[in-house]
Amino acid sequence: MYGRYTQELGVYAKEEAARLRDGGGLRRVTSVRSRSAELLEYEKDPCAKCHVCTSRCQKFLISRVGEDWIFLILLGLVMALVSWVMDYAIAFCQQAQKWMYGGLDSNMLLQYLAWVTYPVVLITFSAGFTQILSPQAVGSGIPEMKTILRGVVLKEYLTFKTFVAKVIGLTCALGSGMPLGKEGPFVHVASLCAALLSKFLAALFGGIYKNELRNTEMLSAACAVGVGCCFAAPIGGVLFSIEVTSTFFAVRNYWRGFFAATFSAFIFRVLAVWNQDEETITALFKTRFRLDFPFDLQELPAFAILGIACGFGGALFVYLNRLIVDSSLHVRRLVYPAMVTLIISTLTFPPGFGQFMAGQLTQHESLVALLDNRTWCRQGVAEEFDYISHSHAWKHPQVNVFITLILFIVMKFWMSAVATTMPVPCGAFMPVFLIGAAFGRLVGETMAVMFPDGIHADGSVYPIVPGGYAVVGAAALSGAVTHTVSTAVIVFELTGQISHILPVMIAVILANAVAQSLQPSLYDSIIRIKKLPYLPELGMGKYNIRVEDIMVRDVRYITLSSSYREVQEVLMTGQLKTLALVESTDSMILLGSIERSQLQSLLSLQLGPTRRLDHLRRHAQDNGTHTHTLGAHTHLTSLDTMDSPPSPPCTHTHSYTSNASNTSARHGVRFLVSIAEWEEQQLDEPVDFNNCKIDPAPFQLVERTSLHKTHTIFSLLGLDHAYVTSTGRLVGVVSLREVGVPVH
Repeated sequence: MYGRYTQELGVYAKEEAARLRDGGGLRRVTSVRSRSAELLEYEKDPCAKCHVCTSRCQKFLISRVGEDWIFLILLGLVMALVSWVMDYAIAFCQQAQKWMYGGLDSNMLLQYLAWVTYPVVLITFSAGFTQILSPQAVGSGIPEMKTILRGVVLKEYLTFKTFVAKVIGLTCALGSGMPLGKEGPFVHVASLCAALLSKFLAALFGGIYKNELRNTEMLSAACAVGVGCCFAAPIGGVLFSIEVTSTFFAVRNYWRGFFAATFSAFIFRVLAVWNQDEETITALFKTRFRLDFPFDLQELPAFAILGIACGFGGALFVYLNRLIVDSSLHVRRLVYPAMVTLIISTLTFPPGFGQFMAGQLTQHESLVALLDNRTWCRQGVAEEFDYISHSHAWKHPQVNVFITLILFIVMKFWMSAVATTMPVPCGAFMPVFLIGAAFGRLVGETMAVMFPDGIHADGSVYPIVPGGYAVVGAAALSGAVTHTVSTAVIVFELTGQISHILPVMIAVILANAVAQSLQPSLYDSIIRIKKLPYLPELGMGKYNIRVEDIMVRDVRYITLSSSYREVQEVLMTGQLKTLALVESTDSMILLGSIERSQLQSLLSLQLGPTRRLDHLRRHAQDNGTHTHTLGAHTHLTSLDTMDSPPSPPCTHTHSYTSNASNTSARHGVRFLVSIAEWEEQQLDEPVDFNNCKIDPAPFQLVERTSLHKTHTIFSLLGLDHAYVTSTGRLVGVVSLREVGVPVH
């Protein structure tokens, strides 16, 4: 048997090689003929040279446009343009508010109305516009992207309507001056842009752009682009996107994220130079910390305490945010943001309470002032600032800078926690970043008061740099809220200096250690609130749980000998996407799994209109003689009636009509009864599984598998469920819900 098989295989190989040689010859002849035809056309047509060049360029572009780097360049370019246009529109809206406020300085009441009405109108428009066009655009978008990148399909989250609603709604929300962020929503915007760009190129060129796995990889790169072009921080953007959207990251996507984020950040800063906003490409919040002695060893305990305090603050922010969301779910979608904006605008009104908390400054202006490397005070008395235009906002004749900073931190803390719960496109990273910078500035100013002469080292005196503490606090608090370490890298790229790399890393790590032990991250908290199908990280003390402790033992299944009636009952009693296929009820040997759609197709095929019509034809043929006679008799009677003059109705005619109608009714009832009997017979027949697709190797676990291993497998492979077997026998099923219950 083996020798005959190899001999036949060799003969087949020779025949196949000969066929390929003949085919290659034919192709060469055909290509020569086609080339000769092209040359003939080239000689006759004077514009043939242009046509040939155009055709070759088109073929080259079509072949090269499928390359990843072309797609990533387009993605980075589009996102840089969108980010720059949005920043320009946001700055214009904020300047318009200040222009109205400054133009009414003669009347404080009109100033208050202008200061309050403007943001209320913008926020209300943002909430109403997103609610009408696409409610999926509300919020940050990072929790949804975490779920989508895991393999879950969320309806309408990556559509053009959502893109328009997100961009316009976010521009209005940030232009209102409320303590909201751009970073989280921009991750969603970049993902929307990548999805729409993939669909557009798939419609033009097809091919690789229709591959779902590749689209997921492009979404992962888009998340990095969203952060990169928002802060002009490509390295931190890539690392941050990996930390907040992925549990396991494919290293092959690493270069895609860096390439797209770097290109996008470069174009974003070039546009700022082109618009004369900057003289050259620099950091977004440039600092001037000294490099020879940025900090002393004696300051490290202060940095560590700052990080621990930021950890507690981050956990408190997440808890407060979740508490506000739970209490505001039943409030109307337009009334709630209008009321929140009215309260915040009233409290930040500069002639009112806002004068004690630098209420007239925007987030960008406040951060620029907080990162100032000069000391603001000495023994509680404010001094001159480097940024003269911002100095008056932090100075007050009745209170010193410490009171101003404390009020700023406390008020911005709860205002940001409340504002980020409004049903508008918004993020929380930038408000938290600003609060952390203010808290770090407060610690730095305190250190400057404690050491008024600075730190003595090597015979020299080095004064305290409060701006360095602001950098450390910003990275620590934002890292504690998001449970990320990459905020340290984002801070370095935002400020353009890495002189405080050691204090920043120490504070961020300590803040993460404290915050992770108290609360989930802000994004995981939103996932829990929205009940999105995502599996969080496994906490401590869960490693002794087994699959048998959490699995569902009442499993829905079908057997090889199941009838169509049993399949119908199983489909009607639940909404499972897949059902287990076992050998028999006695053995319970797992043979595979079948999707719900396949079983529905089997039922439709068995009881469909085609088989139903065949049955009716056979039934009509069985009763064909009686039916034909009745039809002919009725036809002749109608002809006689038409030829003869009309006569009054008689009892005989009425009786005949009644008999005919009764006969038709009896035939109709008989047909219905026969169809019902036929359906009952078809449902009792055994299922023919040859006409459906069966997964012969569904994912299986054994009873003694640990929860830690199960959690890792579910996270790595993106599983929704897995069957639990014992020596091949189906004993249970565990889904994402069962794995998530002990994790939570």
